[in-house]
Amino acid sequence: MNQVLIDSRGVSTLLRFTDASFFVEPTTLDGHKSSCCVGIYRELKCTEVPLRNVVSAKVTSGAVEVQYLVRKGKETRLNLVVIGGTVQGEDDTRAKKWCEALLLVAYQGANPSKNLKVLVNPHGGKGKGRSLYISKVEPILLAAGCILDVTYTTHGGHAIEIAREMKLGYDALVVVSGDGLIHEVLNGIDQHEHRDQAFCIPIAPIPTGSGNGMSLNLLGLQDGLDVCAAALNVLKGQPLKTDLFSFTQGDRRRISFMSQTIGITADIDIETEHLRWMGDTRFIIGYIRAVIARKLCPIELSMKVVEQDKSRMMDALHARRASESPSPSSLPSSFLSDDKKPDNASSSDEEWTRFNRPILWMYAGQGPFVSRALMQFPVSLADDGLIDISVQEITSRRALLRGMDGAEEGRTYWINTNRYFKASAYRARPLAPKGTLVVDGEQVPFEEFQVDVLNGLGTFLSPYPYYAPEFLVRDISGRT
Repeated sequence: MNQVLIDSRGVSTLLRFTDASFFVEPTTLDGHKSSCCVGIYRELKCTEVPLRNVVSAKVTSGAVEVQYLVRKGKETRLNLVVIGGTVQGEDDTRAKKWCEALLLVAYQGANPSKNLKVLVNPHGGKGKGRSLYISKVEPILLAAGCILDVTYTTHGGHAIEIAREMKLGYDALVVVSGDGLIHEVLNGIDQHEHRDQAFCIPIAPIPTGSGNGMSLNLLGLQDGLDVCAAALNVLKGQPLKTDLFSFTQGDRRRISFMSQTIGITADIDIETEHLRWMGDTRFIIGYIRAVIARKLCPIELSMKVVEQDKSRMMDALHARRASESPSPSSLPSSFLSDDKKPDNASSSDEEWTRFNRPILWMYAGQGPFVSRALMQFPVSLADDGLIDISVQEITSRRALLRGMDGAEEGRTYWINTNRYFKASAYRARPLAPKGTLVVDGEQVPFEEFQVDVLNGLGTFLSPYPYYAPEFLVRDISGRT
């Protein structure tokens, strides 16, 4: 039984599902056209929704209610919709079996109700984290029957404290903020009494910050800034193992999950803090200002380089995506042979390659997007045991401004003065007395540091077994 006929205020609607889709089909009653979703669809028409978008289905006192997420057009964001009515010609038992069958295929056998720890940063980005969570995210999670343990952060480092002391029974950590709060959560987990077990609890970002790079990387461009799509990922996503990074300065160590940068790109991050209300537009304005100043970045940079041929890196990315299984797993690294697996900081100096040319910035990390406007690491893989390093050599202001064209689709990857490497580790020593060094969007002391890869230590919820954004351009002109 894959269909049921309901009636609401004299309007009949057929609800049915297949293995891939859920259908809402208004019918004609007493010769009049009807609309199942008043205020959303003015004309009689069938609504087809991906089965993945079904959130809940239940029967109460002879009435069926289904909640699902739908968008009006390809460019709009998802919204939670409720369709319901009394069952025609069916008893409660049959209607309940229909709802159970719908949820079974919609959740692929998984339990819709999850035990979630939710961290909400009310001050991140444009300051709408609290209102977006209450109005958009929480209703979706509650509709699925989730148990919510919600904390609103009150000060910097609060999420570190919470993650360090949290219990291990949660199905996921929901982070309603930008990338900065994810950084705090991971560093709190790193201090947890049961560190390895805590790192296995998947993190699910809800994008309410400035950059939201991790959400873009997990959900893609269409859904990466959509809080409802991110809430759906909490319910339907599967664990994706990702590399993390050990960032060390002297005897101080922290976890990095996305990026480390020094030079112009670091200046942009910190000098536009007062423009957080603008969202990721702040980074574009900051970049233009930085290009005008065009400050050099004197550093001593050394890397354990594994690959630096851009075409080979792109081919390896496409080969990896084509070979991924539906379920994420610890697959062999794309670039590393058994004798080149990432190791610790005790490697001999002979393995290190020094970059000797003058530069404007160094940007290292993983995940294609660092913000909506910049695909900084287009050939990044989630768990290849490597860190992607982009080094911008000195070039003209005109070339730097022209580099903004197509930056959101990764064209800057092909610029000749953008030297791109995959490495198992790197280290840098600033040669200027003052400057800016940023890790995951947070400023750290401007001192010598080293970064090593922690292969597959991170866990995030994702709809895909790889980072969602596709990198298709094959040259600076945007040819695909």
